[in-house]
Amino acid sequence: MPGAPSVTPSAVGSRSIPRSNPRPGVETRKALCASCDIACSVVTEIQKGRVTRVRSSDNPLFKDNICVKGIVAPKNFANPDRVLHPLKRVGERGSGQWQQVTWDEAMADIGARLTRIIDTHGPEAWAVSTSQWNTGTDHGLGRRLMNHIGSPNWISGVALCAGNTAAVNRLTYGWYPWPDYDNTSCIVLFGHNPGRNSWVPVYNQIQRVKARGGKLIVLDPRKSECAELADLWLPLKVGTDAVMMFGWLKVIFDEGLYDRAFVDRWCTGFDELRRRVDEFPLSRVAAITGCSPELIARAARMYATMGPSVIPWTPITDQQRNSTSGIRLQSILRAVCGYLDVPGGEAMMGFHPKIVSESEIEMHHVLPESQKAKQLGSDRHPAFTYRGQAALREPCKRVWGHEYANQVTGCYMANPSALFRAMAGDGPYPVKALFSLGNNTLMSYANMPLILRAFMNQELIVVQEHVMTPTAQLADYVLPGDSWLERPWMFDGYGWLSLYKPSQKSMEPPGTCKSTFEFWKLMANALGRPEIVPWPTLEAFYDWRIAGLGLDFETFARTYDVHADKLEFRKYERTGFATPSGKVELRSSILADLGFDPLPYWRDAPPPDPDYPLEMFTGVREAEYFQTGGRHIPEMRARKPEPVLFVSPATAAAEGLGEGEWVTVETRTGAIEITVGIRANMPDGLVRIPHGWWKPEMEQGAGRLSGALRYADALLCPDDEDFLDAEQGIPHLKGVPCRIVRRSGGAA
Repeated sequence: MPGAPSVTPSAVGSRSIPRSNPRPGVETRKALCASCDIACSVVTEIQKGRVTRVRSSDNPLFKDNICVKGIVAPKNFANPDRVLHPLKRVGERGSGQWQQVTWDEAMADIGARLTRIIDTHGPEAWAVSTSQWNTGTDHGLGRRLMNHIGSPNWISGVALCAGNTAAVNRLTYGWYPWPDYDNTSCIVLFGHNPGRNSWVPVYNQIQRVKARGGKLIVLDPRKSECAELADLWLPLKVGTDAVMMFGWLKVIFDEGLYDRAFVDRWCTGFDELRRRVDEFPLSRVAAITGCSPELIARAARMYATMGPSVIPWTPITDQQRNSTSGIRLQSILRAVCGYLDVPGGEAMMGFHPKIVSESEIEMHHVLPESQKAKQLGSDRHPAFTYRGQAALREPCKRVWGHEYANQVTGCYMANPSALFRAMAGDGPYPVKALFSLGNNTLMSYANMPLILRAFMNQELIVVQEHVMTPTAQLADYVLPGDSWLERPWMFDGYGWLSLYKPSQKSMEPPGTCKSTFEFWKLMANALGRPEIVPWPTLEAFYDWRIAGLGLDFETFARTYDVHADKLEFRKYERTGFATPSGKVELRSSILADLGFDPLPYWRDAPPPDPDYPLEMFTGVREAEYFQTGGRHIPEMRARKPEPVLFVSPATAAAEGLGEGEWVTVETRTGAIEITVGIRANMPDGLVRIPHGWWKPEMEQGAGRLSGALRYADALLCPDDEDFLDAEQGIPHLKGVPCRIVRRSGGAA
């Protein structure tokens, strides 16, 4: 998720603010921190060619947007265990036996082996897993190469984090909107918990909204830090977001709090939606969510009557059995209350008219329809695949000027679970090559036991990384990647904001570390297709992208801290919405044509499992780490040395657990070892599991994987149909049956 910049006209086109040099001998550069996915604007201080300090930007728009992960970045990238040169596997997969080779040697062999796989099995046998914020200079070039070669099988962690939200929003009104925090009256957080060291720009925006008298509504089973700040806290049961929103709509419709004029003119399917909403009286909603009817009604009224309000993206609704319905209901709330594309509501920004977008760079039009039809998972779970988004191509061109809008890179993906099954030999065709760039693939999706089996069935695995992650330990080649301090970068809002921020290169990369841009250029050359990535350098590529501004990248980076066109609201009055009907589709014609319920619905959880009496929610980030990264940084490990689950005092007493005790958590998918944290803000019966744990200091190689086989939450997460969202096929991570088993020994 990008940071929370202003989108109103006063904030765009911000010229550079002079930077203060703190002392003689210190140079400064402006940079964008990629220690997480927020892209905070920061300043680097440089001595003798090395970055010695990262601090907050001097621009008032971005002041104080920094956290501990950005502050320790210089030490992170100077880690003695960093991969500095290409490594080739010389023993069995996972043996830990490596030979240092040159980039030329590595790319020649990778190109030859991938060509053999494509010639034998077809281009669809090649898959890529990556995330743009970890590989900032990808800019769609990986998709571009895959589309030219003929593979539709690209996946990313955005399948269950923001990208899927973008794809489902598009089904309703054709674009994923962005909150206008500067002018909003009310913020609604569904389980989201921004703080001083996570999602910092959003946290700072919340503080500003509260300071000027705006309201904050938080829906979270825990009394989180944001819940402490909230005007209303709704402690709903885990995984019941969709039902809660049905309750809000029931109040809003029954009390006439919706924008009738907007609904009558710009929405389809209102009468059918109204009948569906009537199936959820507040008594039913209260019984399912655990919140009182009075509290539900108060929250609904606050959202609907405060004036333009926002529901920012949340990593919680993304990851539920009813994810598609939940995301659709958030979209519907925005629409029926009249908060779409208005000041203080949520803005549809579209494409920048003078800058080449990543969606254009990706060249989805060159991938033949016959190959798009082979995209794994599109038959059963099509929402964010080519098939699921196909009906939006013509409307997108009509409204936004381009057929493809790959917002947050989440709109044309293969389904991860389907891909891993094909890699393991259980799919409609074999997948034999996986490239994992800046993405610890093994630990980043549900059902890690399946993913491990899939890895062991590959003929070629290529990883670009900083350190030897568990994924890298199973690769054929590990290639050294640069860091955000060591490259120029142009952040473009992931196709979401149409907002551009430059980042200057602060220092040279160590060893032979290369950018993702350089990797894809070398890969195109190795496949005999140099014309696909023709730009000689990353800077030349940026020059090409922004040529319409009449600037080169160096000048652009000196001139602007952030650049965007002046925002126009209510654009739909001129163009309509980018949907088949040209309106907000409360009843989705696309979902209907795909064979799904065109209205949001509630799908009950499977019956209780007496062998697994507790409920687990996972996918939780810790402030010290981003996803599975950062555990090699001593300063971060000192703050958070071990994985810790959270349970309530009553649950701890019932299970006989003590603070700091090592236990085993089990589900029907797998088991992990973890320490106990007893927290008063946790509801009874719920177990919070942190995301992404492994220990780089532990033994590497298959069967060990530096502790990933003992601690990774992905071992616990199922991906069978009972735990998948029907339309997207993403896993339910918020309410998985589990149990806690006490261990006889001590530390793990």
